[in-house]
Amino acid sequence: MSNTETNRDSDRRIAILASGRLDAFTAKTAAGVIRYRHDEVVGVIDPDHAGQDLATLIGVGKGIPIVASLGELATHRPDMLLIGVATPGGALPEAWRPVLREAIEQQMEVVNGLHTFLADDPTLSDLAAEHGARLVDVRRPPEVTGVGMARARDVPSRIVLTVGSDCNVGKKIAAIEIARELARRGRDAIFLPTGQTGVMITGRGIAIDRIISDFVSGAVEQMILDHAEHAWLIVEGQGGLFHPSYSGVTLSLMHGACPSAMVLCHQPSRQCLRHTDLPIPPLGRLVELHEAIMQPVRSSKVVGVALNCVDASDEETTDAVQASHATLGLPVTDVIRHGAGPLVDALEAHFDAS
Repeated sequence: MSNTETNRDSDRRIAILASGRLDAFTAKTAAGVIRYRHDEVVGVIDPDHAGQDLATLIGVGKGIPIVASLGELATHRPDMLLIGVATPGGALPEAWRPVLREAIEQQMEVVNGLHTFLADDPTLSDLAAEHGARLVDVRRPPEVTGVGMARARDVPSRIVLTVGSDCNVGKKIAAIEIARELARRGRDAIFLPTGQTGVMITGRGIAIDRIISDFVSGAVEQMILDHAEHAWLIVEGQGGLFHPSYSGVTLSLMHGACPSAMVLCHQPSRQCLRHTDLPIPPLGRLVELHEAIMQPVRSSKVVGVALNCVDASDEETTDAVQASHATLGLPVTDVIRHGAGPLVDALEAHFDAS
């Protein structure tokens, strides 16, 4: 096992560190792990919100306690401490060091998704060696020196990539739910994470935002080749093709994965690209542009839309789904509220016809 992979061989007892940053956006990693590994999470550490209802704060985690310290979870015997939030610049707050030391001294596995690598910290790494604890830096990039050459086109698997109208619109969750629905139907499908949260959920994948830009498409391509024994490869998208900050990683994913099908993810309430005043293009135009950009490399179709209606009521969600379907003529769903079934129906029809 590499030092970027978490152990998923058996159930874990996970404590999540989210001190001072427990909200739906900043604690996106915590929310993702809790959604898909709920039964393994024994508690969330955040003194600012200790005793409050976790589901109310981040939308998931009913019944999981928020506590002020790791010691309060002692009766649950946690064996993993997972850093569940993003910090400015991915730096490690000094205030977290006592919690990390406590976890290491208890021989817990410490899983870190920050840009600051714990294994490179002499104090923490020496302490881990002394106590036999494992430090897992999920964002540590693999040794990649190859550029993408569109070799994924030759893979017989059915390759699907989630793309987005913007960053942080639900590409990971859409990909996971599509893979889960395929599995429920008896299909040989695997979700391939490309970000730290997905790696923490599944124990595999790569965080491509730490790979040298020239090699991102090559790393994604190699990931496809490494999993070519599966019939379906559902690749997690990143960034947004027209976001000035994150377009590069999106294009590298498109060219590296060479999907013949894409699912467009969108948050209906969002008008501008995140942290900018740039308007999000209409969905129809986004469908056209994603297909046109893929065309010189591989013919690829947007076969459906996954809406992220986290900030909408059930009635508003239904209205948004119906409006988008009427506009595009494509299957549209909110995968959390309504399931991924319509998207999987469309994907199976697309590949069966090709």
